[in-house]
Amino acid sequence: MTPSPASSQASSAASPRNETVIVFALSLAAMVVSMMQTLVVPILGLIQSDLETSSANVSWVTTATLLSAAVFTPLLGRFGDQHGKKKTLVAVLIVMVAGSVLAAVTHSLLWLIVGRVLQGAATAIFPLALSVLREEVRPAKLPGAMAMVSGTLAFGSGLALVATGLLTSGDNPDYRSAFWLATGLAALALLAVVFLVPATRETTGGRTDVLGALTLAATLVLLLLPITQGHEWGWSSGRTIGCFAGAVVMAAVWTLVERKVREPLVDMKMFAHRPVLFANIAGLLVGFGSFALFIGVSYLVQMPEKIAGYGFSASVLRASVEYLLPSTIVSLLAAPVGGQLVRHKGPRLVLLLASLIGTAGFVWIALDHEHTVSVIAAGMFVGAAISFGYAAMPAVIVASVPPRQTGIANGINSISRSTGSAIGSAMITTVLASKSLEHLPPGAPKLPAESQFTLTFVIAGTAFLLVAFVAGLGLRKIHARPAEVAAHAAAADAETAPAGA
Repeated sequence: MTPSPASSQASSAASPRNETVIVFALSLAAMVVSMMQTLVVPILGLIQSDLETSSANVSWVTTATLLSAAVFTPLLGRFGDQHGKKKTLVAVLIVMVAGSVLAAVTHSLLWLIVGRVLQGAATAIFPLALSVLREEVRPAKLPGAMAMVSGTLAFGSGLALVATGLLTSGDNPDYRSAFWLATGLAALALLAVVFLVPATRETTGGRTDVLGALTLAATLVLLLLPITQGHEWGWSSGRTIGCFAGAVVMAAVWTLVERKVREPLVDMKMFAHRPVLFANIAGLLVGFGSFALFIGVSYLVQMPEKIAGYGFSASVLRASVEYLLPSTIVSLLAAPVGGQLVRHKGPRLVLLLASLIGTAGFVWIALDHEHTVSVIAAGMFVGAAISFGYAAMPAVIVASVPPRQTGIANGINSISRSTGSAIGSAMITTVLASKSLEHLPPGAPKLPAESQFTLTFVIAGTAFLLVAFVAGLGLRKIHARPAEVAAHAAAADAETAPAGA
């Protein structure tokens, strides 16, 4: 009797003890890479002052990481599937360590940006980690394992804000301490992967689609550049409009290239497959909401109450520890819960639940951001929702694509979250700057009107509400249990494999 695909995979997976060790190592790596995205947010002012540069120039410290992630994540995700996931993971972590050291020792803005580019390339760790899990973890445990690794993304983003606040809270703060922290954690993650993650057993081989990678990179850079720099350039400026127009043109070129080459970087049928497409839309919306929470709450609580008439006059340290740390802890605790829900109820229901909880959290903080307990509790709701969303999306993708496309499919989903985060950051900056308080004391800096924070949280709540429509309309057929996921994936892989393989 021939074993089923699901049982075959189960038998070839690691032992339960080894599975736990593998999940730990990959969760640590994912947490560290997610920290790179938000690590610099609280210290941009310190960097600007220390390096004596403009706010427009220092904004490239965040933009460079985002653009690097957009370029390298799909390419390295695919490369790992083709040539070995562990080897690629180790190489990417070495690059992240090098980038962190460079950022910590340099006194030049240019070299700091180069270091941030190297850190951004490490975003490919997440899709690579999910590919390893698919190969090493038994189907029954796979949703929980993916949820744990995914949940560390939300935890890492919040932890970076808290840690940076703690490290720069003294009388003579040095922003470089944050990069030394990143160096230490990246080195720890590298050692964990080297010693705890097994070598890749299966590779697909094949050629690297260089032209597809270049055209996709150009498309993403032209899209994300105006999103991140539009506030500085002006949303109606020639550079902004030109970049958006160029992104549309390059997207068409990329689509044409991928339809013509023999071994495309992205299988366009997979890319346009309904569940994958809607999972990417969900990623965009959840990424938007996560940054709206972190940045919106951080700005809100630091508003000088006596001058603005609202806010809590919190320091960076207090904003990080008192107001952001609770949501960060909840996001980590919610990750295994989300995994269990995905395992027993399916990812569609978990995504609907994430939408409901996230919307409730943002409605709460929009209606009441005058009391500390409301801001903290609402943030905890949103933190749980982000973890549930991150737990559900990889399960949707695993149920929808063959194993050989897991890396690239999750890489594209990772980019959708980063794009959502970039849009969230740009939206907050624009909304808060669009209406200032009147009748401020002489010499006081411009401060956003309180209504702009309310509007920010309403928009973010709307984004989470749209996640329910995405799950309800786009994922109607995603109900598979773990064993069924493995069976469907193996069957799909067999159908798409070359004859005689």
